[in-house]
Amino acid sequence: MSRLDGKVALITGAGGGIGREASALFASEGAAVVCVDINVESANETAQIVNEAGGRAIAVRADVSLDADAEAMVRSAEDTFGALHILFNNAGIMHSDDGDAQGTTEAIWDLTMNVNAKGVFLGCKYGIPAILRAGGGSVINTASFVAKLGAATPQVAYTASKGAVLALTKELAVVHARQGVRVNALCPGPLRTELLMKLLDTEEKKQRRLVHVPMGRFGLADEMAKAALFLASDDSSYVTGTEFMVDGGITAAYVTPE
Repeated sequence: MSRLDGKVALITGAGGGIGREASALFASEGAAVVCVDINVESANETAQIVNEAGGRAIAVRADVSLDADAEAMVRSAEDTFGALHILFNNAGIMHSDDGDAQGTTEAIWDLTMNVNAKGVFLGCKYGIPAILRAGGGSVINTASFVAKLGAATPQVAYTASKGAVLALTKELAVVHARQGVRVNALCPGPLRTELLMKLLDTEEKKQRRLVHVPMGRFGLADEMAKAALFLASDDSSYVTGTEFMVDGGITAAYVTPE
């Protein structure tokens, strides 16, 4: 028996990176998947990958920072597949103009907070009631190791937004613990994704980040998807309110180069 048989999962930011890998993996484990992205072409590509592999998926365009879009994406899951059991609030942005407090504009701060923090709130606002209607399930919110540590490359809005995701996750985990809804934060370390590679656009910047990672390499999107699968499945039935660090050891010890 597959780990997500009979489940319906909604994954935001499904057009690439962690979201695309998670969509394919969740479907391979038996879930019907709602692939959500602001770029509907990318969402369609992910859904096509899932369907061509024998899974079940639909693509939905949504701006997770908009209340109406968040409500509509959850409604699509219930209308198409009859329920929602797993909500993976994974969509996020890391803007290249995000720097220190002096250099980051109010517009970049607001944009980052709207997508990364408000987007998770709105996903939970509409997703948790749907999960309750389904009899319970799992919410996974993508945070980051930078919510626990200051980033070596300044990105103040991103770091603050991911701190908000951690706090929101803990609160909702406590509120819904006895209702059959588990809420956990997935905290990736530095990943070899398009998002981070655009920010760390020189070899010097890459090495400045990698020098702190005990494993000495960037993580991969499929490694994060596998961690999310654990949190989505009944394998983590006694896990809620956690900061699930999947970070190559970076939060365990800042290491210095030899």
